[in-house]
Amino acid sequence: MRALTKALVGVTTAVGVAAGGVAHAGAAVAAPAPTQQRTASAEVAPLAVVNLGLSTAQAKDWQCQLRVLGYNPGTPDGRLGTSSWKAAQRFFNDLGLEAGTPDGVVGANTVMALQRFLNMNLKENLAVDGVPGARTKAAFAEYANLLSSVC
Repeated sequence: MRALTKALVGVTTAVGVAAGGVAHAGAAVAAPAPTQQRTASAEVAPLAVVNLGLSTAQAKDWQCQLRVLGYNPGTPDGRLGTSSWKAAQRFFNDLGLEAGTPDGVVGANTVMALQRFLNMNLKENLAVDGVPGARTKAAFAEYANLLSSVC
């Protein structure tokens, strides 16, 4: 049963990542017992990369900008994982964009903060709805294209 639960959590997480977010990736599966949740989360966490439509090069430029601004996104590798999103959440919070607790999870608060940031910097007029749709991803890519890598 434990192996089946791990497999279901892994598949559900992969589907959630492919859909553009991991905040609700496990919602369709019955929650395992608390001890199993810790084990499954620890095994799945390193795979949680959410680039929100950015190419590897664009994501690396975003990581480099966060680093230059004094936030630690981890190694600039073009893979926006937990460390990168924690840095982005701290950055957004310092700007007053209300990303919530810096936990590295790309949930609705983080996406809304990103949307506010993009509206502020690109005048995109994105709906601040916490949904990382096509317009949000395109605007994030446009913003990343404006960055010059300093790594």
